[in-house]
Amino acid sequence: MTTSKPVSLEDLVKKIKSSPNISRAGMILCHNGIVRDFSRTGEKKVHSLSVKVDKAQVESVKSWAMSQPGMVAVEIEALEGTFHVGDDLLFVALAGDIRENVFAVMRELIEKIKTTCVSKTEFCE
Repeated sequence: MTTSKPVSLEDLVKKIKSSPNISRAGMILCHNGIVRDFSRTGEKKVHSLSVKVDKAQVESVKSWAMSQPGMVAVEIEALEGTFHVGDDLLFVALAGDIRENVFAVMRELIEKIKTTCVSKTEFCE
């Protein structure tokens, strides 16, 4: 695995918990995206994946997430490089006031990251 820098979901949670506004949070929700061994359509067996990340766009969607109702802190690490089945690709952690707000923002944030921040090339058998 080749990544832009070593990171973990625990690192993001620590950053979230050090937010000056963490006392306003009622929950932290985390996402850990990994490489699966089949294409999204399920038609091909994947053995590796190359990922490029638009860091400026990541900052843009992070700002969007922070502007949503109830959000207290947002951390995103989209890893760049070549990855194999089971490798980590994306870490997202959100802190917010109530679960209805946090779940809704997480779902939309993941979609925004996938569609505007990362480009992937699958290498199949």
